[in-house]
Amino acid sequence: MSRIAKDPVIVPDSVNITIEGNTINFKGPKGEMTLEVHESVSFTQEENSIQVKWQKDEERAMAGTMRALISNYVKGVGEGFEKNIKLNGVGYRAKVQGKKITFTLGFSHQVDYELPQTVEAKQENQTEITLSSCNKQLLGQVCAEIRAFRPPEPYKGKGIFVDNEHIIRKERKKAAAAG
Repeated sequence: MSRIAKDPVIVPDSVNITIEGNTINFKGPKGEMTLEVHESVSFTQEENSIQVKWQKDEERAMAGTMRALISNYVKGVGEGFEKNIKLNGVGYRAKVQGKKITFTLGFSHQVDYELPQTVEAKQENQTEITLSSCNKQLLGQVCAEIRAFRPPEPYKGKGIFVDNEHIIRKERKKAAAAG
């Protein structure tokens, strides 16, 4: 059983927190976010930390989840999150144009992907993109949707890789010996 809920969430000076009932509002240099805390979990705010509490033992798992979410929101609005996307394959390219990414992935057409409001994209070169956001869950979802266009395949090693993802390469099938 996880004991993460017992640890307080340390709030840096750059992040402002306001509490209204079971809702916590986070505001920092990277953005603003709001979290609705589950009703079975209570929390208290001290000077620079938030402590999550639970009543029954069955609510301990939800307290751990809420503590992790609060921690992610604090880190997101304070520092932000980043994920790197790398395209590997002959002719695989990407082009960032504001909130739109255009992929050339070996299809007969280009694939356009519209980024959500809080996700930003920077392009290092034609095959590498860095996505950043204050929302960790949304950033992971965007990366999963982009990766789904061309998941890494184990025979040639082609595909879209997220955060230095590694796949185990397979050897091609051998022809049966004629006997």
